[in-house]
Amino acid sequence: MQRGEMIGRLDTETEWDIIIIGGGATGLGAATDAASRGYKTLLLERFDFAKGTSSRATKLVHGGVRYLAQGNIKLVMEALRERGILLRNAPHLTRIQPFILPSYAWWQKWFYGIGLKIYGLMSGKLNIGKTRVLSSKTILQYSPAVSHTKLSGGILYYDGQFDDARLALNLAQTVVEQGGTVLNYMEVFDVRKENGKSKGVYAEDMLTGKEYELKSKVVINATGVFTDDVLQMDDNMQHNIISPSQGIHLVVDKKFFPGDHAMMIPKTDDGRVLFAVPWHDKVIIGTTDTPVAEALFEPRALKEEIEFIFRNVNRYLSSGITRADVKAVFAGLRPLVKVPGQKKTALMPRDHTIIVSKSGLVTITGGKWTTYRKMGKEAVDNALFLAKLERRPSVTESLRIHGWRQQENGDDPLHYYGADATEIKKLANENAAWKEQLHPAFPYVKAQVIWGVRNEMAMTVEDVLSRRIRMLFLDARAAIQAAPETARLMAEETGKDENWQQEQVQNFTTLAEGYLLGI
Repeated sequence: MQRGEMIGRLDTETEWDIIIIGGGATGLGAATDAASRGYKTLLLERFDFAKGTSSRATKLVHGGVRYLAQGNIKLVMEALRERGILLRNAPHLTRIQPFILPSYAWWQKWFYGIGLKIYGLMSGKLNIGKTRVLSSKTILQYSPAVSHTKLSGGILYYDGQFDDARLALNLAQTVVEQGGTVLNYMEVFDVRKENGKSKGVYAEDMLTGKEYELKSKVVINATGVFTDDVLQMDDNMQHNIISPSQGIHLVVDKKFFPGDHAMMIPKTDDGRVLFAVPWHDKVIIGTTDTPVAEALFEPRALKEEIEFIFRNVNRYLSSGITRADVKAVFAGLRPLVKVPGQKKTALMPRDHTIIVSKSGLVTITGGKWTTYRKMGKEAVDNALFLAKLERRPSVTESLRIHGWRQQENGDDPLHYYGADATEIKKLANENAAWKEQLHPAFPYVKAQVIWGVRNEMAMTVEDVLSRRIRMLFLDARAAIQAAPETARLMAEETGKDENWQQEQVQNFTTLAEGYLLGI
């Protein structure tokens, strides 16, 4: 997957069947669906793939226990089915994650136990583990950091876990393998019209400044929290439909939460659930649900959100986490669709919404990572109907995602590359220096930077350290320390000069400082 080749296609293709705006989970899901059906597909992303919300998730492939408590049975059933499909189609990026839910009153153990047993049964043939009610002794064996005081026992249940940004990249690669075209750093600045109908877009290459007029039979708007921007390009009288909600996560060393089991806190101050999830040898704790007035490209955690997580998680942990223990803090925005009369975003539905404008622009928004495939399929189905394109059945339910390989060795630091891991090891053998670690605290090697540039369309230091490898999200200070060498390797590979390196390091450092939690 090389950007130069993708750009070249814009000059040779006179008309696309489908153009998709947005390179997050939903847009990539739609592009995968369209390209694998054989339609001429083009996806355009303003920044990098999964730059926004889609790289800032809690890293769970789940049905949503909270949605079950809210009575949204349809969403839970749909998500549990999609969870099973994703675990099957991307085993290199996903795994079954055991969870414990500690209880501190005898009735809680049975109340939550019954609910979680129903949750497990709802997944039917795609069930991934048996829910059990456990004694306090067993809970502490699984999760030694859980607070002992008045612990009456708990529940063991199972959900899925994944690497969100890596899945986004592998979906982009899958689109290309299926004959589609994907481009990052390509900003759509207007919707192209013919006789009042949406028939393509106008876009600018953010790296060169070149502008393109791109024709298509239909356009899909999959821009998440920026949905309203595209709707208003299409119709400047369109009212805003998105109510952004912010969720933050804190990342700490695994010593504060040892073991392989994740933890769910069933009820917090605002009625949400809170998770502590092992991920890449760290632990992610989150999340919050805070209404925000404006959708930002780089949202920042608010003081009250940080205090909320400390206050709630430390009630359940004997280890006691402080600000000094946090390696990184990151924030993401949910594209919740407004509900008349509802101001609390925590109560807004997580179902996805499809809107077709007067011009025929198809907009899909809302939803969650777990249901990305179904969302993409439904968006494409609507687009095909509007464009009167030949109907071909979706094949993504059984389509193996790029890198597919049955998990053999989870201890291999390259395991989440799947089948590509072998190629990266070959690449490392080309140059002894590329076998060296990028930072002494992480297993990432320099060959992964080269691989990201050559095969994963990494254009900036941020692309590499944030999404090709996940160092920024795991330890922001270490990522800042790795930035100069990352820039040097990228410059050497692409022929960039010293000024480019300095600018990249400065830009990344400024961004990464926002992921540090001041003491």
